[in-house]
This record gives sequence, structure tokens and C-alpha cells, in this order.
Amino acid sequence: MTYFRIHTADIAYITQQPRGLFTAIGKLVDAKTLSEKEIAEYWKNREYFEKVLPVPPFYDKGNPDKAITWFKDTPQGNDIYRQMTFYRSMAKKYGLKLYMSQCTELPGEVIYEDDFQIAVKNQRADVEITVKELEIEY
Repeated sequence: MTYFRIHTADIAYITQQPRGLFTAIGKLVDAKTLSEKEIAEYWKNREYFEKVLPVPPFYDKGNPDKAITWFKDTPQGNDIYRQMTFYRSMAKKYGLKLYMSQCTELPGEVIYEDDFQIAVKNQRADVEITVKELEIEY
């Protein structure tokens, strides 16, 4: 199976891995970079995704294993990514370069899995991960 992540080049403090798209846009909200209207839209989108995309339980504990999530290249995983138009449009508007990392093997030790995604810790050094910059589309 193929797995993919959408992320920025910034390294996240907790995971020491590239910051994922959801978190990257959340950081723009925290910094009050977005307009009031965009912030309202952010919360609307966040509420929606937290309903349709399971939130791995380790986040409630502050992500102690420093896990990162990867979408599955499946109809469910691809559909969720397609629906993330708000996040991609905010990244484009505010100049965040986005990247897609892909691999065809499990990228680490799986500590969570659902129909859309996996979460791994202890990323494997022997797995080939390709990274490409994305042309951001809405």
C-alpha cells in the first residue's frame, strides 16, 4: 500500500518531523495571521474534519510517542485529502509551500490505524520516502 503526508518544510517541535497541513494552518490561526472570516471558516472546517476523520487517541495525551500520521492511498484517504480545499487555499494565500511525502512500505511502527490513515512512531531509516513540492490547487 502507498501512504502519503501533506506537510510544510517546518519541523514540528514534538515530532521533529515536517509539520502536517492541519497543524500548519492551525499555527496561522494561533498567530492571528488569518482574517476573522478565515478564522471562522477554519473552525467550521476543523469541526467537520474532527467528525469525519477519526482523531487518533494519542493526541489527547499530547502525543507522547511523537507519532506522525500518514494518509492511506485508498478511496477514503484520497477523498479526505480532496476535501481539504480550505487548508490548501490558506496555505497558498499565506505563502506556505506544501510537500507530499510518499512511501510504499510502512514508514514506522504503527500505533494507530483507521480507514483513512495510519499513525507511526520510530520512523524507519530503511524505507524510501519520496518528497515533492505540491502545486497548490483549491
